Amino acid sequence: MPITDFLERNARLYGAEVSLVEVNPSEARDNAATWRELNLIEAASPDTPYRREMTWSEFDRKANKFANLLLSRGTPRGTKVAILLMNCLEWLPVYFGILKAGCIAVPMNFRYSSDEIAYCLDLADVDILVFGPEFTSRMDAIVDKVKLRTMFFVGKNGPAYTEDYLTFVEFCSTSAPPVALSDDDNAAIYFSSGTTGFPKAILHNHRALVSSCQTEQNHHGQTRDDVFLCIPPLYHTGAKMHWFGSLLAGSKAVLLRGVKPEWILRTVTEEKCTIVWLLVPWAQDLLDAIDSGKINLNDYMLDQWRLMHIGAQPVPPSLIRRWLDIFPAHQYDTNYGLSESIGPGCVHLGVENVHKVGAIGKPGYLWEAKIVDERGNEVEQGDVGELIVRGPGVMLCYYKNPEASAEVLKNGWLFTGDMARMDEDGFIYLVDRKKDVVISGGENLYPVQIEDFLRQFDKIKDVAVIGLPDARLGEIAAAIIEIKPDMLCTEDEINEFCKALPRYKRPRKIIFDKVPRNPTGKIEKPVLRERYCSGRLVEAQTRG
Repeated sequence: MPITDFLERNARLYGAEVSLVEVNPSEARDNAATWRELNLIEAASPDTPYRREMTWSEFDRKANKFANLLLSRGTPRGTKVAILLMNCLEWLPVYFGILKAGCIAVPMNFRYSSDEIAYCLDLADVDILVFGPEFTSRMDAIVDKVKLRTMFFVGKNGPAYTEDYLTFVEFCSTSAPPVALSDDDNAAIYFSSGTTGFPKAILHNHRALVSSCQTEQNHHGQTRDDVFLCIPPLYHTGAKMHWFGSLLAGSKAVLLRGVKPEWILRTVTEEKCTIVWLLVPWAQDLLDAIDSGKINLNDYMLDQWRLMHIGAQPVPPSLIRRWLDIFPAHQYDTNYGLSESIGPGCVHLGVENVHKVGAIGKPGYLWEAKIVDERGNEVEQGDVGELIVRGPGVMLCYYKNPEASAEVLKNGWLFTGDMARMDEDGFIYLVDRKKDVVISGGENLYPVQIEDFLRQFDKIKDVAVIGLPDARLGEIAAAIIEIKPDMLCTEDEINEFCKALPRYKRPRKIIFDKVPRNPTGKIEKPVLRERYCSGRLVEAQTRG
């Protein structure tokens, strides 16, 4: 069955019940009222968060409206429709409306620069874009470059080159569109990237999306009594595929726009959340706030909170031990996955295996996993090799990139590029990544992009960017910089130059040293990792 069947079932069986809630603690009511169709709860006090909600019936009707709007424009089956929105109550109805119309949803990273947006729109052959007010300036910069048939603006006073989403969708039918869908129909394109930093478009069908629902609910046991707190961005497969467990169970989910510890605990309290998915830095911040006395747990009602789980980056065992000391009644799970494997769950720790924290776990529900050598043969237990996975959520291909697809898809197995080992109990531990991607706070940083930028600085001879371990973010980007002979350069100069980069891409540590390269000219990043990640980090110095 296509994944849209679950939404229609929930609307039929639980129509009057709340499906989604949006909470935005950082916005005053007047500033947050960007949308026309609001279900606002009157503020009891000035510090009450902006909040709106939607029932399952409303969710399905809004999805139907957008699907029928697309069909009324003669949108052919298989058209790629991109979503460039912050987390909001409109996001998922737009996503499901695209699917109901027989089109392909293309979620876009809201951190993308103008050029990255243009690149991905072209890569995925996007024909229609839905975007919000936060992205107006970025779209202004590329509107003459992108080849789009239509741009819908979700908000007030959109640019002249857009159409008002809410005006046009208002007059569309709420009936299910007459489009027959099957498991094999293409459903979504997500973006990933390797060491080159150029995104690849990952194509999935409805079968993969449905399998992620089944895997997620099997792992975390969602029922209709659960309330899932979703904080990460919905363009990310991790956030959406964890929410798919709520979709399958017909239970409420809360979209929290903010990561402050007090906001998280307040939302868990007021919305009676039972499941919370965190990234390492958010869990770290929450524990630090409790330890410092900034947060008093007695001020919150948390007895219903049953599960905290983490994904998207390596998880320090000490963090989870500390968490369970403070929240001994919580279940805990580690999730491992890739966008190529429809997000989290192809390997997971399991709530019953907290004694194995540090491992990413065992193959998830409906999944297989092996560790293989360079020839694809399974290695001996305890030996290091590449982790490969197989299951119903493996991507169809990298869209329009058969060469890259062939490199990672072999006989139904997805080669992850992650190096791992397996212990005597069958638990898998990540050792290193073939890819040089730095995962900082759950976000992928691509060293080549940062290196290319830094090389524009006229005092820099060579540069290499690697990840250094960080207790809060998992990793931080460190730039090893080789200065041109007879030139002076300071760390402050480098940091000032880097202000032209988005904040999350700026190196957090500058190290002045020679950049080693092998005889073929490739940077020897394993040498740098050994030098700077092994406790023998030299002091950064000003070179002259």
